[in-house]
Amino acid sequence: MPSVFVQGRPVDSYPPLAPDARRGKVRRITEVGEQVLHKPCRDVTEFGPDLAALIDDMFLTMYIADGAGLAANQVGVDLRLFVYDCPDDDGARHVGHIVNPVLDEAPAGRGLLDDHEGCLSVPGAVMDVPRPERAVVRGYDKDGEPITIEGTGYFARCLAHETDHTNGHVYLDRLSKRDRKEALRQVADRRDEVFARRTANIEALSS
Repeated sequence: MPSVFVQGRPVDSYPPLAPDARRGKVRRITEVGEQVLHKPCRDVTEFGPDLAALIDDMFLTMYIADGAGLAANQVGVDLRLFVYDCPDDDGARHVGHIVNPVLDEAPAGRGLLDDHEGCLSVPGAVMDVPRPERAVVRGYDKDGEPITIEGTGYFARCLAHETDHTNGHVYLDRLSKRDRKEALRQVADRRDEVFARRTANIEALSS
């Protein structure tokens, strides 16, 4: 059995869906072009039940959309926060959330890796995006306690991608003009299929 890390710490066992999701409700996912995705988010300053409820909603919304991570502005909320349930390249599962995330700068001279990347707010598009092989994100949990999350491989990509969202960037911003055009063409071709799958997931959950 692959190991599981919750909030950066190993646990003996963990359910297929984070327990937070069972308390949440599905929210609409914003799409590229909407203003909330293209401006830096506000710092979270209030830690309490409203923040906890938002995290619950984000977990459920992420699962319904078959995602590995989701930032608050992807559900239309202008706050620096994201949730994740993502494997690394070794098969270990990482689950958690981070508030007011700050991504450490990659060491000078460390190369970037090109690999497939998608985004729930760019439905249906998958493109190669250069990212560091390792990522360290520092921030807080929903109770205001400091946390540091480290990841490698695909999980590092997730941490960098979601932190980008909180800074008002989508992964299309990292592409050439030609590749960005190709990504938007993929969206046009596949968006309906993606939304049909999300609707089926909601129906399966409520049955």
